[in-house]
Amino acid sequence: MSANLTIKTFRKEMSWVRKTEQSWVHRLCQQVLKCGPVPKHVAFIMDGNRRFAVKNSLERAEGHIMGFEKLAKALEWCSNLGIMEVTVYAFSIENFKRSKDEVDGLMELARQKFAKLLQEKENLDKHGVCIRVLGNLNLLPHDVQVAVANAVNLTKHNARAVLNVCFAYTSRDEICSAMRDVAHGVEQGIIRESDISEHLLEQCLYTRKSPNPDMLVRTSGEFRLSDFLLWQTTYSCLSFVQVLWPDFSIWHLYAGVIKYQRNYKAIQEAIKDNLIERERLQKESDYECAMEELRQKQTNHFKDTDIKSCVEDYTKKREQRIKMFLDDLERRRNTFFDDLATDQQVTNAAAT
Repeated sequence: MSANLTIKTFRKEMSWVRKTEQSWVHRLCQQVLKCGPVPKHVAFIMDGNRRFAVKNSLERAEGHIMGFEKLAKALEWCSNLGIMEVTVYAFSIENFKRSKDEVDGLMELARQKFAKLLQEKENLDKHGVCIRVLGNLNLLPHDVQVAVANAVNLTKHNARAVLNVCFAYTSRDEICSAMRDVAHGVEQGIIRESDISEHLLEQCLYTRKSPNPDMLVRTSGEFRLSDFLLWQTTYSCLSFVQVLWPDFSIWHLYAGVIKYQRNYKAIQEAIKDNLIERERLQKESDYECAMEELRQKQTNHFKDTDIKSCVEDYTKKREQRIKMFLDDLERRRNTFFDDLATDQQVTNAAAT
């Protein structure tokens, strides 16, 4: 059976947003867990779809389809727990190295899923779900890019819950992309080299609109991140689960939340210490740059009040430059999606 035929067989069953009746046991478990801190943002490395297919004598494409079915359930479980942002590793850039038949099957699954999403607009709006697709989308077939752009634009005004789909993504590629954007800003004179900081680079990542994940779950028994959210998961609670992704259950999610709660205090302290250090380094940088400007003005004698005023003025101008740069970056990224959506409209008009 070909990948495309298999996908078509399951097409009617697939949906992005679901709401099913919960048993009293799960309602009780959720109430107990909510007595402690619950992650606001959870990331999943959905590993093991192919191995699940082999284990159960299925086509690989069926394994990926069942993986999506599990994702839909996991999103519902997260929603019931109050976890309102989820990031999933759907397709790595490294996956392009797989067989052509498997890659084609995954691209076809993506086409169908994003097409299904367009049909579910009312349901997505009802639940306030915003879909974001993160990755080097230029690597995808053009029609898949268009489908992605339509899905992103369709839900971009929703704000109650967020699903980030990392597609054609690796963390190293994301960081390189951020570095190129920063270099472009310096070349264009929008920002200065001295404006570059850890915080600025973070604002250039694909995930710039999201808080860092509180918890990351990886299935299949692998103890590695596979180039996924390397920057963002520095202070995340990591949960490595032995089961393959299609076998992942709500009990595994509960266990991950309990582990997060047990480590919550230490994680929050580490995050606080990092923020304090960032602020210290930024203040030092602003002071040094402001003093350099004073020296260039050949001012040999100045009062402490002059230094303070100069540092405050430099900080204000730096923040203005960075805001201008980030606004320009956001416009360029929005234009990418808008242009793809326009391409679809032109194509549809020509077809009629």
